[in-house]
Amino acid sequence: MSTDTLLDATSTRMYAEADESGDAVARQFAANADIIDDLVERLRKQPPRFIVTCARGSSDHAATYGKYLFETQLGLVTASASPSVGSVYAIKPKLDGALFVAISQSGKSPDLLRNAEIAKAAGAHVVALVNVADSPLAQLADTVLGLHAGPEKSVAATKSYLCSLAALLQLTARWSNDAGLFNAVHALPEALREATRQDWSALVEGLVDARNLFVLGRGLGLAAAQEAALKFKETCGLHAEAFSSAEVKHGPMAIVGPGFPVLAFAQDDGTGDSTVAVAREFRARGAPVWLAAPGISGGDALPLARSSHPAMTPLITVASFYKAVNALSVARGHNPDLPPHLNKVTETV
Repeated sequence: MSTDTLLDATSTRMYAEADESGDAVARQFAANADIIDDLVERLRKQPPRFIVTCARGSSDHAATYGKYLFETQLGLVTASASPSVGSVYAIKPKLDGALFVAISQSGKSPDLLRNAEIAKAAGAHVVALVNVADSPLAQLADTVLGLHAGPEKSVAATKSYLCSLAALLQLTARWSNDAGLFNAVHALPEALREATRQDWSALVEGLVDARNLFVLGRGLGLAAAQEAALKFKETCGLHAEAFSSAEVKHGPMAIVGPGFPVLAFAQDDGTGDSTVAVAREFRARGAPVWLAAPGISGGDALPLARSSHPAMTPLITVASFYKAVNALSVARGHNPDLPPHLNKVTETV
């Protein structure tokens, strides 16, 4: 990666907005503390029977993180609602007693709004994670957790995505009353700032001419893989598929070999060893492999900022990734702020 590319890459809005993530999360934590305390008091008095998330795009990847976070830390079954069930098929699911979590940067998409309306009418408590405070979704919700990311002008979402994950983490920490999660919330803003300073140029140089790749994650880290695959497609014109490091062994791994790149995000929990093992298997086949894993350094390992809890690892991984994919986009001749055929707000029905 040339010096010219680095200079060009640092001038993009995507670069600047990703760089603001630590400050945005700190701002969000302070702004939402009392709202979350009130919500948690309600949830403890009237525990939900289950949780349903509803989102699209990067916000749906945040919902994937929320599913694993809620299920591993709270033991509450969490399902992802298909927006078309309510908006296109006009079905009204039985959501009485559920916690319905809608995630959206803009809060304007008609299908999300329709499903939130259905959930509220059915008796669910609707929580909106939204960046636009006066959006229709915020006006509809029972509880609003503002993302407080500030204006995000690059089409490729960065800080709003990380703020979505951070809001889910703060809520879960308060709800579970887990000391480790409390510590993670406290440490997260500075960890994100450290993450943006990590050098992932080896990944950029290795993918300049790539045409396809797999991105692997598992458990809490699956959402990071999903988000990375999307960003490769929208900002770099690079076809990428995200897989669980367990699911990739059920067929997809057959096409991995020499010349087929793999980016793996391993967690510092019970899923980590299996992800590292799959990455090493692919490397042994001759595939170019980059691995981001806490505690692993040297060789083709990508450096990670310090993580005090597995639940914060996906956030610091993605924060480093955003800087790298921004640079890769520029190196491949793209503008990450204005991907072709895309708009900042996508309003699906």
